[in-house]
Amino acid sequence: MTQLILVLDAAQRSALAVTRSLGKLPQLSIFTAEAAPQALAGCSVFSQQFFMSPSAIAAPEDYINWLHDLSNKYDFALVVPVTEVTSQLLLMNMTRLPKVRLPFTSYENVLQLADKGNLMALAQTLGIPSPATRLLASSAELAATQLIYPFVIKPCLSKIFTPSGWIATSVKIIHSPADLDKALKSEVYLHAHPFMIQEFIPGNGAGVFCLYHHGQPTAFFAHRRLREKPPQGGVSVLCESAEVEPSLKLHAEKLLAEANWHGVAMVEFRVAPDGTPYLMEVNTRFWGSLQLAIDSGVDFPALMVSNELALGLPIPANYKIGQRLRWLLGDLDSLYLYLKSNYSVGKKLRRIVEFITPRLFKTKHEVNRINDIKPALYELKAYLRQILGKV
Repeated sequence: MTQLILVLDAAQRSALAVTRSLGKLPQLSIFTAEAAPQALAGCSVFSQQFFMSPSAIAAPEDYINWLHDLSNKYDFALVVPVTEVTSQLLLMNMTRLPKVRLPFTSYENVLQLADKGNLMALAQTLGIPSPATRLLASSAELAATQLIYPFVIKPCLSKIFTPSGWIATSVKIIHSPADLDKALKSEVYLHAHPFMIQEFIPGNGAGVFCLYHHGQPTAFFAHRRLREKPPQGGVSVLCESAEVEPSLKLHAEKLLAEANWHGVAMVEFRVAPDGTPYLMEVNTRFWGSLQLAIDSGVDFPALMVSNELALGLPIPANYKIGQRLRWLLGDLDSLYLYLKSNYSVGKKLRRIVEFITPRLFKTKHEVNRINDIKPALYELKAYLRQILGKV
């Protein structure tokens, strides 16, 4: 008997990866939804039906009511959100959605890790290296706090839900009193919501991608970012699968076991020049470069659903190292931004050569797939409309 899966947030590339992964399983039929007349994952040949939903950001109450009605009409075996806002909104309202089953742990358990204040406290208890941290209830407490520059202002939650809607937050590196004053003026939520001031850790980012089933590990994966948008650091546009670094895996396992974790998680670290990995945050949802793990042999969506629905899919013993994933239009944007920046002519020429000479036999495109071309055409049309709109 075919089981229905509803994939939400269909505008996201991670939703497209989930849709393609699950749509290949003969036991499943995939529906998708987004707050738009059409969306990236909705164009996939693996999406059997697409629904236009209200916005989980702009109209959260309408969104819950819509999903309640839809889940009464269709018998979904699982509902899979891929953004933080949608995931947390549904988890907060599970009592109002009795027919919705999510492949996650409870909201209270999610906040153990998603709330960075809770996370830092847990890391300290477990002996996991983390930046020196001070938790403040609001900016009013800064006056009584000794500040050592540079430091980092980090809100406890990436997205804050309030009666008037969602507030998007951001991390700020503060180098001077002028920087602090600017941050307090631009990020007004700091005056009413808790945040941390953290020691600034120089170094490079690193992470471990994980899948757990009721406290037990199912799969791990790691990658390297090769190019980003913007080029100085941001969304990955070219990445490569890599071996999981043992010390990072050990810390991730200790953390997720203590939290009795269930579902996916991306545990992020910053590796200092001396090699010490400092815990930064945990993303409790699917990540943007999910397709790379699938292409490398760790099919997180399929494994997750197999755990939930007892499909019996085999767990891979290892995966391909050196597999690359390229988001072509994102890489094009990154190239444009790089050429506009103050890099030398030599560096710019080298970047152009790298862009036009990809490693064909080791690189796959994230969106552009011959057997599922409509998402790429949809993305290209939206991209061109955006460019022409700026002209």
